[in-house]
Amino acid sequence: MMSLTTTIFREGAITPDTIATCLQQYATDQSIGGYSCFIGQVRADIVNGNTVTAIEYTTYREMAETAVRDIATQIQQQYALTAVEVLHSLGTVAAGGICLLVLTAAPHRKAAMQACDLLVERIKAEVPIWGKEILNENDYQWKVNQ
Repeated sequence: MMSLTTTIFREGAITPDTIATCLQQYATDQSIGGYSCFIGQVRADIVNGNTVTAIEYTTYREMAETAVRDIATQIQQQYALTAVEVLHSLGTVAAGGICLLVLTAAPHRKAAMQACDLLVERIKAEVPIWGKEILNENDYQWKVNQ
């Protein structure tokens, strides 16, 4: 049975404690043989000579939550996952801050790893989330997912 957090989006950076709590909730599930976890962090990229100091994330929340749940359900069925968790930041996340957590669990590691990779790719490609890169010279540019 798939589990997905009730609240996918949260304001600000995702904390290490939140990640630990997310993982800990499955510690007693003896059907799980492997986990895969992707943790996305805001990079201090150089853009036209300026450094990215933060990313400000926005979304159409209801539409995005529906899209994430639909994608997660499809992938859960495809890979027979025991659990799926997705957390994504909204608002401003400073460079070095964690902005995305994707966790998959399955009876076997290979399924968990392949599912996690596919889930991250589909979220980046299909979910209406926008990132405005804040630059150090009081400038910004809209981030393009790659």
